[in-house]
Amino acid sequence: MFEEFQSYVNVMGFSTLPPGLFTLFMLLAVWSLVWKGFALWKAARNTSKVWFVVLLLVNTVGILEILYIFVFGKKKG
Repeated sequence: MFEEFQSYVNVMGFSTLPPGLFTLFMLLAVWSLVWKGFALWKAARNTSKVWFVVLLLVNTVGILEILYIFVFGKKKG
């Protein structure tokens, strides 16, 4: 099974990346996933349908999500 995964990684071109760069990509993916999940949860709780769709479709490595959480996502009233 490991050989199949290794051949898949080689086909995808990840074997040519330096180990540090692959690690950076994985850290960015986790960073983005955490912020996106929290922002989507907050948008759903605020019943912000437009923000929910925008946050779901646009990937900004957490920047838009952080802005929504701390700037635009404040509950009114």
